[in-house]
Amino acid sequence: MTQDALPDNAALLDVRENNEWAAGRAPHALHIPMDEVGIRQAEIPRDRQIVVVCRSGGRSSRIVEFLLSRGFDAVNLAGGMQAWHAAGRPMTHDGPGCPTVI
Repeated sequence: MTQDALPDNAALLDVRENNEWAAGRAPHALHIPMDEVGIRQAEIPRDRQIVVVCRSGGRSSRIVEFLLSRGFDAVNLAGGMQAWHAAGRPMTHDGPGCPTVI
């Protein structure tokens, strides 16, 4: 799925590491680092589509496979946060300066 086709009611799940999340993220995204998704899957909504995002799409594609195998409606965000940022989509971050993707 491309960031332009993101459904309004979709839940955005960011699976990047804590430092990546702090540097820049999509507003309202749910953050669960990739290695915690298995033990924290109860936090992921089941009542809507889950759009999984990482930096460029590799990690998120593996998490999509995992979620699909557990009955979630999940898709990968093509190009990850790099594409999100390049398209000028809204971002927020922790700390000074401007949001960025690391």
